Amino acid sequence: MKLTNKKSKYTFWILQILGWGFINMLSLFVLKKISAELIIYSIIVGMFIGISTTSILRWYLKRNIQFDAFGFKEFLKIMVSFLVTAILFGAMNYGFGYIYAKYGPELTDVEIQMFNNYDKIWIQVLNSLFIVGAWTTTYLVVKLLLKLNKDRIERLELNTNLKQAQLNTLKGQINPHFMFNSLNNIRGLMLEDVDKSREMLTKLSEILRYSLTKNNINAITVQEELEMVRNYIDLSKIQLEDRLEFVEEIDDDTLTLNIPPMVVQLLVENATKHGISNLKQGGRIVLSIKREGELLVIQVRNTGKLQIGKNTTQLGLKNIRQRLKLLYADKASFSLKEVSSEVVAHIKIPLA
Repeated sequence: MKLTNKKSKYTFWILQILGWGFINMLSLFVLKKISAELIIYSIIVGMFIGISTTSILRWYLKRNIQFDAFGFKEFLKIMVSFLVTAILFGAMNYGFGYIYAKYGPELTDVEIQMFNNYDKIWIQVLNSLFIVGAWTTTYLVVKLLLKLNKDRIERLELNTNLKQAQLNTLKGQINPHFMFNSLNNIRGLMLEDVDKSREMLTKLSEILRYSLTKNNINAITVQEELEMVRNYIDLSKIQLEDRLEFVEEIDDDTLTLNIPPMVVQLLVENATKHGISNLKQGGRIVLSIKREGELLVIQVRNTGKLQIGKNTTQLGLKNIRQRLKLLYADKASFSLKEVSSEVVAHIKIPLA
């Protein structure tokens, strides 16, 4: 912030010097038959008057105008300060012109005519109002544009931070949700088969280590996600045994593409928990990942019917929808429906 303010000050003073220098040189070079002394004197004095009066005006505006709560009171302050500055600008121009005309070198006919105009008050008034008014308008427009840009950047940063916080919250929901289900499975087998329980604990530790190491990122490759899914299937098969059949239909060109971590795992977990585990004869889960143009299409089909119980929180499905919305807005889609005695979960993710 300090560096930005310092840069802003440097920019202001550079523009002040260049702007007032250009205005004074342009106005003098339009006139002919003016001595070099008057040109130099007028440029130096003109720049001094312009820079000093408008710098005082800027100092006042910065400390007394609340641009965030702009109203009639602020407008009145601007108008009063503008008029006072214009009067000061005109008075200083008149004063320095009078000093040069009386104490300076002998004037040419053109210079005499030019200084005679200084005695016409209405010319001084119009000249001061126009020049100071143009400066004030330019300053306020630039100030407004900078404020709008700053507000836009702050909104973008706020939205980014908010989205990241929401994503982190959603990611934090994954591990407890998954651990609860897995530990319940282990508890059920603990007294029946110690070896299987030990194997389940090993698989669980591998999955949890994976999920924890990927918790701070928003994208992983399909290949990495598949490793976790396979570990989860191995863990589930120890409990479900032959009741669970898992089939992969993965296109090779999708393995290096990026997807949100644990999205596929949540779909497979949902298919296992709410589908296959509720069927006495078991069933099949088919995971399909393929590329369709600029979209990555992920589909998980499982045997069974789409029955969402009243007591279920649907945490996994809500998690998927929220994460896709935060990461891709309306460019991604997620659907869950029943098709021919199968429950089909369908995700489309933009690749660009």
